[in-house]
Amino acid sequence: MTCIRQIFSNRPRRLFGAAFASCRRLHAERVRHESSGLPIVHHSKYVCDLPPNHRFPMAKFPRVLHCLIKDQVITEKQVLVPEIASKDLLSCVHTHEYLNNFINGKINEQEQRRTGFPWSEGIVRRCRYETGGTVLAAEVALQKGLACSTAGGTHHAFPSYGSGFCLLNDLAVAAKYLMENSACRRKVLIVDLDVHQGDGTAFIFKEEPCVFTFSVHCGKNFPVRKQQSDLDISVEDGLEDKEYLSTVETHLPWLLETFRPDLVLYDAGVDPHWEDELGRLRLTDQGLYQRDLYVMKTVVSRGVPVAAVIGGGYSRDIDKLALRHSIVHRAATQVWRECGM
Repeated sequence: MTCIRQIFSNRPRRLFGAAFASCRRLHAERVRHESSGLPIVHHSKYVCDLPPNHRFPMAKFPRVLHCLIKDQVITEKQVLVPEIASKDLLSCVHTHEYLNNFINGKINEQEQRRTGFPWSEGIVRRCRYETGGTVLAAEVALQKGLACSTAGGTHHAFPSYGSGFCLLNDLAVAAKYLMENSACRRKVLIVDLDVHQGDGTAFIFKEEPCVFTFSVHCGKNFPVRKQQSDLDISVEDGLEDKEYLSTVETHLPWLLETFRPDLVLYDAGVDPHWEDELGRLRLTDQGLYQRDLYVMKTVVSRGVPVAAVIGGGYSRDIDKLALRHSIVHRAATQVWRECGM
């Protein structure tokens, strides 16, 4: 089922670098300039302690970076380290009341159940670094054309509350910050291919003409109550590689030509995978790779920078899950090489 809200088309595309010129500075603790490879954004504090047997696979984040380096997909010289997202930065999306309560531990039991996380100083810190990582990846993408984080995609967070393992909406913060911090307001296309609809992101930008939200998701999956994205593609349970990729191919080129974004934020969730515990679709590893390769090559070949985040993915086998999440970085590395970036 397809639902479209609006399409806007005007300004011409910009070249990489030129689009970056009006950013005041990189949100980075450390930037390594010596590498000519694909920029990878990672922080050791993307993780925090959770209760034993918690359903969220927190340990996947460092394992993603580990397997990329172990398999020689990247080197340590390619890794950029983000700053923690400031309260001022977060407030471009989230309400002051929510940020005060979240940062200071004034989150009640009902609110914690809605997010799926018990509150801790550690969870606050990791979410802020994760958001900083997505902002940095987007900034670097504007300069280099392509960048990937090893976390991000917390698209269920709303301005005044968290939901579904999402406490701060990193995609929305990055889009809002980079949209507003430019000589003329950048247009941002959010391509959300996580198996769950990005309801928080859709809600945040429902009346913002400079941000277009595009979601391909399993219609019978979380959240039960969907929001209206600018373009929603609701697919049935059990969809496999060929049909899924055909769905993406039908809509992405048209969106790029019609909306003409200055930046694409890509949520490359791996929960459409057939083995995912919360998925319900039937994509394979190769299907995910072809999806990621298609999205990034299609965007970059049109001169539009893209920043990718890993999105959702759920499995008790952390090593297998981390390897699956690294598919987007492997595909991005191929795009980087083939497009001569």
